[in-house]
Amino acid sequence: MKQSFYVYNNGDLKRKDNTLRFTSYEGQKRDIPIEKISDIYVMSEMSFNTPFITYISQYGITMHFFNYYNYYVGSYYPKESLLAGQLLIKQVEHYQDYEKRLTLAKKFIEAAADNIYRNLRYYKAREKDVLGAMQEIDYLRRQLSKAETIEELMGIEGNIRKTYYSAWNEIVNQEIKFEKRVMHPPDNMINSLISFVNSLIYAKTLSEVYHTQLNPTISYLHQPGARRFSLCLDLSEIFKPLIADRLIFSLLNRRQITENSFTKEFNFLHLKKEASQLIVTELEARLKQTIMHRDLGRQVSYQYLIRLEAYKLIKHLIGEKEYEGFRIWW
Repeated sequence: MKQSFYVYNNGDLKRKDNTLRFTSYEGQKRDIPIEKISDIYVMSEMSFNTPFITYISQYGITMHFFNYYNYYVGSYYPKESLLAGQLLIKQVEHYQDYEKRLTLAKKFIEAAADNIYRNLRYYKAREKDVLGAMQEIDYLRRQLSKAETIEELMGIEGNIRKTYYSAWNEIVNQEIKFEKRVMHPPDNMINSLISFVNSLIYAKTLSEVYHTQLNPTISYLHQPGARRFSLCLDLSEIFKPLIADRLIFSLLNRRQITENSFTKEFNFLHLKKEASQLIVTELEARLKQTIMHRDLGRQVSYQYLIRLEAYKLIKHLIGEKEYEGFRIWW
């Protein structure tokens, strides 16, 4: 089974015969069979050469780069091997036709909102005081179908998330003053965790989309941009409540992550290396968890759910089956 490879030590990555060799600056060497690698996450200073890039491209391995502060920097996306001209035309058509674009944008947000509501319902059943937030989100999600523009839709989505985040102080069993989402830079533990874990989900989504025929730069909810794979932003909205948010709740409530997991630099918090490694370990474990898929009738991992979402979108674009966003049912 292929796995993600995380690099936390400074060093060199090169091709060595039919393997990848990582050599730390201290001289420690580790060989990794390329057949076992799904994607690579670089969390450190790393040097590599053209033969290395050529080699991982042959195997369709994406690389994602994060800087010293755990900020996502960018990705290396190999030349696409699953080209489909007709699908690309359909993707563009659904973007240029505003009604078709709005329909898909609504599908993404409606699924995300339902998954957010499901999270709150889970904690209400565990006697957390989130009923007010649930009622407000229930009202807001019923307004989504009435939106006539993408901007109006994103405004409602913003209010849903604002209400959702206001309930996190009830859900999290640590004394953390979390009042609103702050990104640049994140100003407390929860904002730091959200930024880091969400960027990992975005990178995971990009890796999954690469293995489909979709073009990741053509999106419907988020405006396509020159420096981002915006379709991955669309799809990852659906899975943040299921994967990212539930992981953060678990890490904090089990006290795996505390104030001691951070160092304060200037006006923001920086995750320590050990804490970052713990998070990616827990994330990988969660992505490997399986559920019995209601439509497929077989066990499917959380990570594969993301690829299935891309396949569902393809069927919608080619007119085979109307798209419905993934919803948590358990």
